[in-house]
Amino acid sequence: MKKNLPYAAFTALILLLCLIPSLGMLLPKEESGAGGNQTLSRAPSLRDPEGHWNANYLSRMQDYLGDNFHLRQEMITSWSALNVKVFGSSITEDVVLGSEGWLYFADTLPDYVGLDPMTDREIFSAARNLALIQEYCESRGAKFLFTVAPNKNSLYWANMPDLTLPSARKPRDAKRLAEALAEQGVDYLNCFSLFRNQEETLYFKTDSHWTSKGAALAADAVNEALGRASGYFDGPFTSEEVHKGDLYDMLYPAGDGLEADQVYGGGLTVEYDVPIRSAENLTIMTHGGGEGSLVMFRDSFGNNLYPYLADSFDAALFSRSMPYRLDLVEQREADYVVAELVERNLRYLIQNVPVMPAPRRELPGDFTVYGSGVRFDAAPSEDLPGYVLVTGPSALAGRELPEAMTDSPALVSASDGNYYEAFLLEDGAMGLYLPEGVQPLGLARRSPKAPGL
Repeated sequence: MKKNLPYAAFTALILLLCLIPSLGMLLPKEESGAGGNQTLSRAPSLRDPEGHWNANYLSRMQDYLGDNFHLRQEMITSWSALNVKVFGSSITEDVVLGSEGWLYFADTLPDYVGLDPMTDREIFSAARNLALIQEYCESRGAKFLFTVAPNKNSLYWANMPDLTLPSARKPRDAKRLAEALAEQGVDYLNCFSLFRNQEETLYFKTDSHWTSKGAALAADAVNEALGRASGYFDGPFTSEEVHKGDLYDMLYPAGDGLEADQVYGGGLTVEYDVPIRSAENLTIMTHGGGEGSLVMFRDSFGNNLYPYLADSFDAALFSRSMPYRLDLVEQREADYVVAELVERNLRYLIQNVPVMPAPRRELPGDFTVYGSGVRFDAAPSEDLPGYVLVTGPSALAGRELPEAMTDSPALVSASDGNYYEAFLLEDGAMGLYLPEGVQPLGLARRSPKAPGL
């Protein structure tokens, strides 16, 4: 009996340790984030909003328990640290381990190694869509500018792990898009050359974004491209360990490691029209110490960028909406419109239909008109009153539409006798906003085969 006591005690200890995650959930605690971009499941209700029994209660409870057991974040952090230090590997597929403590976002790997590049048609489509946006902004009296925030490993690749690169690959999508934008006459700010011309590192080691000083450099360049002047990059800046990297947070959700950031000390005059919870807000409206009105469409790279630009203008609206709400340009009486998009998300430009009326066009002589059998989908727009969002075409008399030429826009013939140019989307699709009561009838575009109906 005495010989079995140590085994029994050991077994009881193991069982007790196994119960800690579950029993610890009974303790009062403050709600905490998941770390990184993860969203934790919430505790389900026994009944749905209509008062009926929640048929998914057990499965959702399982998800909740799996996401919220006691010491979950601490256990993940410990396991991640062990894997990094002992095996040199990342426990999350979203983070790539570099040398000397550098971390990279895995979603940037296709751009880095040249996998799955955009086709020539997709590059043309993205450039043409931006040209339509610029045309609309200028018709409303606003100057338009587009810029791409470089992936970190496009600028700072020295600490990337060794990867096998294709022996022959096209130039990166961002470079090809810049060339297409020049052909389309779209005003473009090249942040790649801007940052490569700087000797100091202006991106974080443990984050996928530029530093506050890097954002200041970009802000000065945006202002210059808009015909304005600012000197935020000249500082003063002080180095302070205040930043917790997003990639670090994915690896170590309970970690408290901070990275140095260059904090701007020159003072910014920014007032918020509506209080915000964080820089991640979908919409941020400000008044600053400058002149003019700005509408800016941005992503997470705008978190550090927007305070400088808010200071530069009298009124500014910063939007993370996708598709781009171009109707805001007229609502805000904007003098300037800026669109910033990170390199890894360039396909967003051909995945969404910007909210704006489609421009009218004359039919070019070298276009083929497809009428009978062309079908479109249409739905009233909640974002643009008085307009219908038209997408398609889905078929041509039950057959596949002939492949379009790489450099061909798409015009939709309508019941009011006009042709309207559509935004070009992935997989040969297109979309545009037509006035209510105007029906799409057919499609016109250049085609290598140019068959008539």
